[in-house]
Amino acid sequence: MASSTTEGRLKRELGVFGAVMMGLGSIVGTGVFVSIAIAAGIAGPMVILATAIGATVATANGLSSAQLAANHPVSGGTYEYGYRYLNSWLGFIAGWTFLLAKSASAATAALGFAGYLLVAIGLDNPGLAVPLALGAVIVLTVIVLSGIRRSNTTNIVIVSITLLTLLAFVMFGLSPTFSSASETLQPFFVVGPDSDRSLIPSLLYASALMFVAYTGYGRIATLGEEVREPRQTIPRAIITTLVFTMILYGGVATVAVGAAGAEVLSNTVTGRAAPLEIIAQGFGVPILPQVMAFGAITAMLGVLLNLILGLSRVLLAMGRRRDMPAATAQLNQAETTPWVAVIVMGSVIAGLVLIGDVRTTWSFSAFTVLIYYSITNLAALQLSNEERLFPRWVSIFGLAACLFLAFWVEPTIWLVGLGLIAVGLLWHFVAQRWSQRNEDEPQKE
Repeated sequence: MASSTTEGRLKRELGVFGAVMMGLGSIVGTGVFVSIAIAAGIAGPMVILATAIGATVATANGLSSAQLAANHPVSGGTYEYGYRYLNSWLGFIAGWTFLLAKSASAATAALGFAGYLLVAIGLDNPGLAVPLALGAVIVLTVIVLSGIRRSNTTNIVIVSITLLTLLAFVMFGLSPTFSSASETLQPFFVVGPDSDRSLIPSLLYASALMFVAYTGYGRIATLGEEVREPRQTIPRAIITTLVFTMILYGGVATVAVGAAGAEVLSNTVTGRAAPLEIIAQGFGVPILPQVMAFGAITAMLGVLLNLILGLSRVLLAMGRRRDMPAATAQLNQAETTPWVAVIVMGSVIAGLVLIGDVRTTWSFSAFTVLIYYSITNLAALQLSNEERLFPRWVSIFGLAACLFLAFWVEPTIWLVGLGLIAVGLLWHFVAQRWSQRNEDEPQKE
C-alpha cells in the first residue's frame, strides 16, 4: 500500500452533522447498554443522580475539549494539546492513557456485539463469541481503512438505528415506570446490591462509571484535523452531542430503574443478553425486546468503528512526534487514512478480544479516561484570552472533578492504572533518547 510522507495532513471532510454523528456513535453504545446496569448495582436508584453528575463533569470537559480543538484542530486530541500547552510528559500520558483505555473498550464492544448477536439469533454457544468479535474487528478495520467519508456514512446508518431503538425503549417504558415508581424509586438514597461501600462513596463510584458513558464526544476533537471550519464546527458539534446524550441517558436511566428496579437491572449484567433487552421484556410490547437486542448490536458496532478511528488518529499523532514508531504516522496515497496506525490498532484490539472482561475494563476505562481529561482541562487553562471560548472556571471545575472521581473506583484498578502509566513514561524516556540520538548522529558525521 502506497503511503505519503509522515508530514502529510488528512483532508477536512466532516461538517457539523457528520461530527455530531461521530460523537453520538462513540457515546451511545457500551455506556447506555451496559454501564447503567453496572452503576445501578453500586448506587441503586441513585444511578439516576450519578448519570446527572457524570453529565455535569462531561460538560465541563467537553467545553475544554471544544475550545482546545477549535484553536488547535489536529489529529491526536489531548495528546497534542498536552504537548502544545503543557509539556511532553503530560502530553505523552494523555496519549498513552487514551490508548490503554480505549483499546480495552473497543475489545469489550466487539465481544458485546458477539454476545448480543448470539442471543438475538438464539444460539447458546459462547465459543462462537470470540470468532464473531474478531470478524467484527476485521470488517470495521477495513471500513476505516477506506477513509473518513465512508466511515462517516457507515456510522450515520449505525447511529440512526441505535437512537431509534433507545427512543422506543423510553417511549414504551414510560407507562411501566409511572406504575412502578413508588416501589422501584423508594427509598431513593440507598446503595445498590453490589456495593460494599456507604452512601456517598457508592454514588461517587457510580458517577465515575457513568462519566465514561459520555466520553465519546472527545472523538470529535480527536478527529479535529478532518473537520471543516474547526473553530465553528467543533464547539457546535460537541455541545450538540452532549445535550442530546444527556437527555437520552437521563430518560433511559429513569425508565430502566423506574420500571424494573435497580436490583433487577444490576442482575442483568451477569447474563449474556443486553440489560435493556431484559428490562424491555416486562413492557408488554411484543417485538420490543428483539428491537433492543438489534439496537445493542448496532451500538456495539458503532462504538467499535469510532474507537478504531479515534485510536488510529492518536497513534498517528504519537508517531509524528516519535513517541511511537515513525511508520505509524504514514498516510495512504490519497491522504485520507493513517493506514499503518489503523492496522496496528485493529490488531491490538483483536488481540485484546481474546481476554476481554466487561466489568474490569469499564472500571479501568473510568480511571484512565478521568486522568486523560484531567490533562485536557489543565491544557485548557493555558489558553490565552483571545483563544478562550468559555469561562476559565469551567476548566478549573473539570480538572478538580476528574481528579476527585478518578480515585473512587476500586483501589486495585487505579493502582494498576498508575503502574501502567509509569511503564508508559519509561517508554517515553527511552523513545526520546533514541530519537535524540538519531538526530545527533548526522551532525557528528
